[in-house]
Amino acid sequence: MSNTSQPSKRALYEAFAEVAKAVAQGHRLELIELLAQGERSVEDLAARSGLSVANTSQHLQNLLQAGLVTARRDGKRRLYKLTSDAVIDLVSALRTVAEAHHAASRQLIRDFFEARDQFEPISRKELITRIQEGGVTLLDVRPAEEYAAAHLPKARNIPLPDLKRLAAKLDPKTEIVAYCRGPFCVLSLEAVALLRGRGFRVRRMAEGLPEWRAAGLPVETSA
Repeated sequence: MSNTSQPSKRALYEAFAEVAKAVAQGHRLELIELLAQGERSVEDLAARSGLSVANTSQHLQNLLQAGLVTARRDGKRRLYKLTSDAVIDLVSALRTVAEAHHAASRQLIRDFFEARDQFEPISRKELITRIQEGGVTLLDVRPAEEYAAAHLPKARNIPLPDLKRLAAKLDPKTEIVAYCRGPFCVLSLEAVALLRGRGFRVRRMAEGLPEWRAAGLPVETSA
């Protein structure tokens, strides 16, 4: 094979590596998870992630240069969103490899998630079957504005801060499946612990709204 193709091939791999570099940072992965819920301003992302506005803006610029997010002006605000669900697929693939082959990742998952939830999360496939059969309540514990942007069909929204006060409105005879922003979102984990402590039959969904939507499954929006 001729070596004349090597420079262009190497340049292509370098271009791919630029995308990898953009997600090779924990805060940026967290920002991607937040943007997977819907379009957000820099200020909103900073508040939700606990970063400064300047730091958040810098991370977003890295994601923008890699083509992972887009930006637009809305008055004085600058709004960002993911370019496509392919970004979610990229992060999901990274997570899958880390869980399977990275010892530190596996240990963190065991220590934080499996230790706090003795029941295996319900898979997307199993949840679809349960929804078709009926008799399950879908509980979205994300903030109301994220629920309004997109949610699983027929899901009920009770944000986690309101759950303790509104838990009595849930049917204790029906199994509940709680979900939130993604597979490692702690909102559903805390919701499950709270509701089990009150005698409800409840499990958490193994994934979140972004993975459900990226799989081509239907979602609903509300005003």
